[in-house]
Amino acid sequence: MDTVLCDELLQEIFQRLPPSSSYSVSLVCKRWLFLYRSSTTSLSLRLIPHPNLFPSLSSLLSQHPSLSSLSLLSSSDPSPSTTSHLLSLVSNSCFSPTLLHLRFLAGPLSLPSLSSLSKSCTRLTSLFVTLPRPITLTWLLSFPCLRDLSIVLSSDDSLDGGWVSDHDSFAVSDSNLGLESLCLVGIRGDDWGIGWLWRSCKNLRRLQLRSCQGIGGSYSSFGQSLQGLQELELRTCRTVVDMVLLKLSENCISLNSLLVYDGGSREGLLHFFTHCRSNLRKIDLRLPLDLDNSHLFAVAANFRGLVTLRLQSCCLVTGEGLKALAIAAASNGLEELALINCDVVEREHGLLATLGQHLRALRKLDLSHSEMLIDKELISMLVSCVNLIELRLRGCKRLTGAAMVSILRSCKRLETVDIVHCFGIESEAIEMFMKNSPRLRRIQVEEYKLSDAARMWASNKFIQSCSYAEATATRAMALDGADKTKFSLKKRMLINLFAHNRG
Repeated sequence: MDTVLCDELLQEIFQRLPPSSSYSVSLVCKRWLFLYRSSTTSLSLRLIPHPNLFPSLSSLLSQHPSLSSLSLLSSSDPSPSTTSHLLSLVSNSCFSPTLLHLRFLAGPLSLPSLSSLSKSCTRLTSLFVTLPRPITLTWLLSFPCLRDLSIVLSSDDSLDGGWVSDHDSFAVSDSNLGLESLCLVGIRGDDWGIGWLWRSCKNLRRLQLRSCQGIGGSYSSFGQSLQGLQELELRTCRTVVDMVLLKLSENCISLNSLLVYDGGSREGLLHFFTHCRSNLRKIDLRLPLDLDNSHLFAVAANFRGLVTLRLQSCCLVTGEGLKALAIAAASNGLEELALINCDVVEREHGLLATLGQHLRALRKLDLSHSEMLIDKELISMLVSCVNLIELRLRGCKRLTGAAMVSILRSCKRLETVDIVHCFGIESEAIEMFMKNSPRLRRIQVEEYKLSDAARMWASNKFIQSCSYAEATATRAMALDGADKTKFSLKKRMLINLFAHNRG
């Protein structure tokens, strides 16, 4: 069969395989290895300092002519000359004219390096880089196709990459950049030079700010970029979150997704939830000491189209607020609920049963890290949640096999289950569940809990059940026994290739 399959057909099959099959493909024979590399469109590499790093990397990149996505990450802090050399290898590679996505985290980049990159990779649509200070971003004009930009600002003030800051000067002419997604990491309170970017982003749809103490410009310029925003993520941005949310409520009516982690004030959040003119559909919050029932009441009153609610480590929330929100969301069909490490799940008995009765349209439920959650409480909720397709119970240590029996009886549509670190659930219950669950496609569980029969059912029903530890062990065994199993591996791979694409 191997001789019948032409190179083009094998490459087409390789492109349709899941990432977990890549190691097996490369071990079959030299022909398959060559074809797999030639057809690979995405590559991620972690670079380790070595005398032969540059020749080895150059050779490796030359073997992947079809790359459209490349990620380079250094395990140490390289010198500026090393960083420039690495980026030069990318710029001079055979795939550079067709490269669309570049994630370069091998050190801060200099202005000449970015200029060289813009001339060779003319079709870049996504770029993730680290930049030194002072900040200037007018070089973005050299990347006309760029739609997704992520910038990490270096914490090393001694670096000199040949930059000259515009200091947010209005003398720098504003432009209409095509950016739709923007992520900025590490803006300090005394940083300037990003105001030009805020004034030039007219089509921004997604914005992420991480570990930021400022916005790098005036808030009036910042507000201009928010008019068409649809998704906002604020992670560890306590000093700016209130002003960002204020400008958002004043300038934006199209926001449908909000994520705020580790930072905010109760008054600022309450003002936003009360005065926001957008119809939020997804809210994801990790605010241990900043979120309480007043916020949930405001969400219930103001956002009637809510589809996803995710709360993590929200210690001040009680059952009263959750019940009010569930009642409001019942008529609109909340589809995803996550109460991760929220002690209200364990503190108030009967809460889950009440939520389940109101949220019958739930499709995804996440109660991870509820360490004191018992079978009775979970079962009382799942009786009403018959439409679940995804259930995550990671770290729920007190659950037992009785919970798995109830899940099997009530949730006939389940496709994904996570029961890692559920120490009360034994291998027999997992085997029974995998055997009888009609639609299960993925189960996350420790390797030692998978019996031979469970592995057989996983294989027969095309269920992904490989934990991280198992995947690592399987890869090591394959590398050790490559020569002995090459023929059988080739035969098995050919069969699986067609089985995977049988539709």
